[in-house]
Amino acid sequence: MNRRRTRPNWFRITLLCLLILGGAYVNRFVVPNQPKYGELTPTSTKSPESFITAAEEAFKQGKLNQAIEAYKQAIISRPDSPAVYVALARVQVFAGKYKEAQTSAEDALLLSPDNSSAHATLAWALDFQGDYLKAEASIKRALELDPNNALAHAYYVEILVDTGAVEKAREESKVVLALAPDTLEAHRARGYILEATGNYEEAIREYQAAIKINPNIADLHLALGRNHRILGIYDQAVEEFTRANALNPEDPMPDLLMSRTYATIGEYAKAKQYAESAVTNDPASANLRGNLGVMDYRNSYWPEAVTELGYTVNGGFTKDGAQIKKIELAPNDARVAEYYFTYGLALARLRQCGEALKIAQMIQERIPADELAMENANEIIKRCQQNLAQTPEPAAVSTATSTSAP
Repeated sequence: MNRRRTRPNWFRITLLCLLILGGAYVNRFVVPNQPKYGELTPTSTKSPESFITAAEEAFKQGKLNQAIEAYKQAIISRPDSPAVYVALARVQVFAGKYKEAQTSAEDALLLSPDNSSAHATLAWALDFQGDYLKAEASIKRALELDPNNALAHAYYVEILVDTGAVEKAREESKVVLALAPDTLEAHRARGYILEATGNYEEAIREYQAAIKINPNIADLHLALGRNHRILGIYDQAVEEFTRANALNPEDPMPDLLMSRTYATIGEYAKAKQYAESAVTNDPASANLRGNLGVMDYRNSYWPEAVTELGYTVNGGFTKDGAQIKKIELAPNDARVAEYYFTYGLALARLRQCGEALKIAQMIQERIPADELAMENANEIIKRCQQNLAQTPEPAAVSTATSTSAP
């Protein structure tokens, strides 16, 4: 009896082969890469919302760099949300990263060209960079899109103060407080206009109100310290600057203000110490180099003073390769005038009168209305005349130089 030959079921055979190959692949490549029980997975599975929550919490704690990184992670998870870019830009401004804040705000506008908050934050970042025309254009656009945008009004106050429109800034600050009385930006803006108009005690109250909302923002402590310093409450000023420095140690401003505060009360050794710390944070700053040179001079370190102030007056490269752009001498800038006449006095001390007399002449020609600068220019000339006569009499510098500017 002949058996009927059955045909092979190629579908089943193919399926079986695929299952065998799949099992081999899983066993060889997938299983070895699976985390053991209790181990964390190598890639994050966090949602954008969790990163945003982490950023907001870091901001409340004053951990601005952590907040920035968390917002950047949120953007990676959700790159199409303009609100996250705006939030990132806001924190970057508070951290002093103004150019980066500008970029973040501009990225938000690429996604949403009519976003009022993006225009407002861009304006704020531009204001800090001194680009007032663009800042004003951006803030006006923000308010045109949303007249009730409280943060836009707050930023507008600062732009108006920085451009000299004080009366309008005062009115804007009242609008901010009416729209958002519980925000730190509202109290910061009100404090800023009060400080600009010499109402320091009221400004202190506003900055304290902002700090009560968030006590961990370095910028607010700097502002509070500035006003204490102007009122001569130096211990509280130093306390606030120290707090700001602890919150944002990369920022040279707390060290700079502490340096000037200690110089004001005659503690020049401490003033020099903080001036050096400020330069360490920003080696290419002509202003910080000038301040260090002044403190060197106050501590009778003439060669060091000439070196540091030379960077401010002439520009150039430091030994470490930092490029410094000189600051031009111009009227109505008492701090820069101090750098110039202190440089001239230090040169005269070292009997480098050729250069010293050029500085004295420049002061006489460019800022003749600055009485303190003119007094010290005459002192430079007197000292050089004494050098020519080979008389050992030292030059006496007016102690007012250490308090000529905040």
